[in-house]
Amino acid sequence: MLKEDAFIQLKLNVLIESFQKVLYEDDTDFLTNMKSKNLAGDDITRYRYWEWTQGIGLFGFWKLFERTREEKYLDLILKYYNEQIDNGLPSKNINTCAPMLTLSYAAEYTGNPVFHAVCAEWAEWIMKGLPKTKEGGFQHITSDTLNNQELWDDTLVMTVLFLANYGRILNKPEYIEEAKYQFLIHVKYLTDKKTGLWYHGWTFHGNHNFAEALWGRGNCWVTIAIPEFLNMVNCESSIQRFLLEALKAQVEALEKYQGTSGMWHTLIDDNTSYTESSATCGFAYGILKAAHLGLIDNSYKKCAYKALEPILSNITGEGMVNQVSYGTAMGRENKQFYKEIAIRSMPYGQALAILFLLEITEDLGRDGTAKL
Repeated sequence: MLKEDAFIQLKLNVLIESFQKVLYEDDTDFLTNMKSKNLAGDDITRYRYWEWTQGIGLFGFWKLFERTREEKYLDLILKYYNEQIDNGLPSKNINTCAPMLTLSYAAEYTGNPVFHAVCAEWAEWIMKGLPKTKEGGFQHITSDTLNNQELWDDTLVMTVLFLANYGRILNKPEYIEEAKYQFLIHVKYLTDKKTGLWYHGWTFHGNHNFAEALWGRGNCWVTIAIPEFLNMVNCESSIQRFLLEALKAQVEALEKYQGTSGMWHTLIDDNTSYTESSATCGFAYGILKAAHLGLIDNSYKKCAYKALEPILSNITGEGMVNQVSYGTAMGRENKQFYKEIAIRSMPYGQALAILFLLEITEDLGRDGTAKL
């Protein structure tokens, strides 16, 4: 093993060890907010460890299990879901759907009927109970905000991938077709035609993209979602071609706007905004994943390699990831809002770093001459 390979593995190991602890850490700011803004009015303790932050983390851990087949990782995942289901799950919304993606994989792998029953219930809610915007988009309703008639780029990872995956597992074409449509309508309303990047959101109240922010982490959900989706389900050539062109346009723009440090800024096109680790890891992972699947040209992998050194330097000896922006609502009035989001270590920062490092070790495994 090359010296560089060993260093990457060391950082990956501390991330994995640390994530097992932070999965059960309280987000006190979120829970305090929920005391007064819980839309569903249910027991807020059910949201402690079941939100989008845990959902992204669990997806990273499932990828780790898929890669290594080490039972200890599967055991952690199964323990988590058994505990949360026994405690009672929170009300359904876009963000609380995020842990369902990994649960669907676990249900498929284990055949656990309880897991399947939960997945079936939530998938049917997405189809029939989730509020829809004009033209049938998934309204980005969250635990504390209705976001009436709004589309957000987060939705593709938080909810749509689960629906597609469970449609694949159950062989339910209607779930897969709905997922395809959601990708198409989100491309339609969130893509910035000038750059190929994505706006954070769209509202049918006034038909606009809010502050027109090309927000980093929101864009990285797209870089991840499109390759994962195309690898998950079979799409007719026209839809696959449409989504690939959207992905290629985004990746071309990411190559153009990548910072000199190798990281991307929290506002991608604004180098006065801070550089941000979770978006950088998401972009690097999505680019490598797309290249490994043959969806984009291998030449784009250099962007991921350029990001490696700064990300490794942002992983502490305790396995925390520095320079991660906190959960970000919609910047409705101006872009300054995004520049002022607090920086703190979060589980999704660790999960996205795990995904990035797993994929880059896969790349090194394919090509021992890859340069770090």
